[in-house]
Amino acid sequence: MSEPAPDKQPAAKAARRNVGDVPSSTGGHDLVEGLVAPLRLMCRERLGPIEWFRSTWQRGGAATGYSTWTFTDGTTAEVLVKIPVGPSEYGWTVGLGHYDNDLWNSPEVRALPVPRVVAAGEMLGGYDLAWFIVEKLSGPALNQRICERVVREILCAAAEFQARAASLRAVAGAGEQRDWHGLIARSRELLEFTTMPEQKRWAKCLQRLERSLPRVLSVWESRPFNTWCHGDLHPGNAMRREIGQDDGRCVLFDLAFVHPGHWVEDAVYVERQFWAHPEVLGTTKPVQELARQRKALGLDSQGEVGQLAAARRVLMAGCAPAWWETEGSPAYAMGALGMLEKHLDLFAK
Repeated sequence: MSEPAPDKQPAAKAARRNVGDVPSSTGGHDLVEGLVAPLRLMCRERLGPIEWFRSTWQRGGAATGYSTWTFTDGTTAEVLVKIPVGPSEYGWTVGLGHYDNDLWNSPEVRALPVPRVVAAGEMLGGYDLAWFIVEKLSGPALNQRICERVVREILCAAAEFQARAASLRAVAGAGEQRDWHGLIARSRELLEFTTMPEQKRWAKCLQRLERSLPRVLSVWESRPFNTWCHGDLHPGNAMRREIGQDDGRCVLFDLAFVHPGHWVEDAVYVERQFWAHPEVLGTTKPVQELARQRKALGLDSQGEVGQLAAARRVLMAGCAPAWWETEGSPAYAMGALGMLEKHLDLFAK
């Protein structure tokens, strides 16, 4: 799993039509047409007609559509239908967001940092196909209005997500697996074939990083696994739920990459998106802000956080040349280079 570069973030993966949505009778999936009838039957006819679409962000085989849901009291809500859904996305979305329909408008459910789920299942039409129906969130995604306040909202929602995820399931598992030695070696190998600015400075930094990598990894790989990390925490994966006050509340979606790890991973993931444009963050420091939000929720945020964050920054920045062809930009390259030069001294001999 690789993190998308800041300037290459996917479009909003959310329950609201955005520019680039392409209506389709079956979303381009022949199987879906035969599943509509059994889906409506499983939903006891509460699901309305489905308008399937494909968006520019869709790369997998899922079919997604807009519809309406009728509650037992006759009220309706706009929803999004997704078939099929991967096991991680299904487990976390349903585990955190599925409440009895009678609680749909309760304060507790409307305060969820993830989409509310009206219906879900792991079988459909005789197939082992997971599916869910979630609320249609207010668009556009928050990457369309990014500013310091929005970044703070995303970090606040991330802390809430982490708290709820920990209460749902004990943190356990191997976490992310990356060949950091291979990635850094690849960066050095590919550097001269890129159009990255300041290649001589890059070459010097990567050489230093390769020498210092054992010390960097000794810090990073000794981190405690104390959090379910969102894993794809960027403004394109955040929208708003209208709750009758101001702009509503920030909701995080696309839970396919949730994994066990240290909460610093999510914080640096957010920070990294603005290495090219630090002015967006203003005075907000994502690592400190997420630590503050976690502390307010009674979550642990202590330990060698500064050193862990520095190690993560160095590792991610050092991968910039390796990922240049698909994720690079000159502005991001300069931001990543600045991070390397700033933090490498902590690990150099």
